Amino acid sequence: MTAKSLLSHTTRIAWKDLTELFRNRLGLVLLIVMPLFMMVMIGFIYPSGNITPNNMPFGLVNEDSGFNNITLPSQTFITGFEMLNNQTHMLNLSHNLSVADVTSEIQKGTIDGAVIIPSNFSASIINGEQGTLIVITDQSNPTVSAELQGAVGQEISILGTQLAQQKVENLSSIVTVNNSLAVIQPYTVPSAPSSSYFSFIAPGMVMLTVMMSVMTGLPVAISQEREVGTMDGMMVAPINRLSIILGKALGQTGRGLIQGVIVMALALGLFGVVIHGSMFLVVALLLLGVFSFVGLGIVLTSLAKDQETAQMMMMTLMFPMMFLSGVMFPLQQMPWYMQDIAKFLPLTYAADAMRKVMVLGAGVSDISTDLIILIVFGVVMIAIAVPLFRRMMTR
Repeated sequence: MTAKSLLSHTTRIAWKDLTELFRNRLGLVLLIVMPLFMMVMIGFIYPSGNITPNNMPFGLVNEDSGFNNITLPSQTFITGFEMLNNQTHMLNLSHNLSVADVTSEIQKGTIDGAVIIPSNFSASIINGEQGTLIVITDQSNPTVSAELQGAVGQEISILGTQLAQQKVENLSSIVTVNNSLAVIQPYTVPSAPSSSYFSFIAPGMVMLTVMMSVMTGLPVAISQEREVGTMDGMMVAPINRLSIILGKALGQTGRGLIQGVIVMALALGLFGVVIHGSMFLVVALLLLGVFSFVGLGIVLTSLAKDQETAQMMMMTLMFPMMFLSGVMFPLQQMPWYMQDIAKFLPLTYAADAMRKVMVLGAGVSDISTDLIILIVFGVVMIAIAVPLFRRMMTR
């Protein structure tokens, strides 16, 4: 068989699979709705990447007993805390609570935490000592608890700096002070440009969608045709069996690219994600990602006896890749043994390369390791898939 006929048969088989996809109206709608749902859901959960609490129910408990009938530092703190919160709108403050009330209200879910001002707070401040503030949060939700601890701690730090600045300014008549803030905070770091969580997750979501599209489509493209008998028709036709596997791979490549482009368009158009690198390199990574996962999908489909088993095998492999490849969460936040597992997952390198190109504007040399691993993985999987597919067709 000539190369021309091999190419012709391959493209015809691929076109047949794509035609079946476009004729299936419900499947075509889901092809668009699925990535749309995923991107919109994540986009509205993290619309700007700002995970600062917003109007969260929070208690403010004042147990300060007073000191010499003067304006108490605890009252000054409460006033400043309320004024600062009116600017940030982070907390919905509840007053007139006791420590016992705080514990009970957190258990009921009425509030998410509280700041407690101990009875000796004012005395400590007036005597030149540090005043201790207690922050209690709902420990049953570690994420919310960490956000509240950080946000409330930042507000308390701001109020503490303001108080210290006032004390330094009061000393300016005795000691020459050009800038009271420089005395309290001798070091400063300019604010870095903010990067949204969605900008982090969008590149990985593109590659994840490509992987899911390819690997869920292969059981239908291969196992289902074998079950309904259309695969037998192709086998008895004067077609090289290599054309069949190449045609199936090419058809799923088209399917994966369609969904990848849809996700990319949604990220750019609806959520303002900016591609800082080469658009050509982004498209090349999409093709390389499809190439890597097609071989793996064909291997798993060839090993399965029917479509249901093939789909279960696909899901068994895709599920850990979704969470361990750095798509949803940074690898650095995972335990060391999970980071080691992630090194064996192709989606890890696909998501990492796409993220570096889209977010950091990386070039080919910057992602050379990821590219080499994906290419080698794809070649090895295709080399294994061809004989397995041929053996599967003779069963």
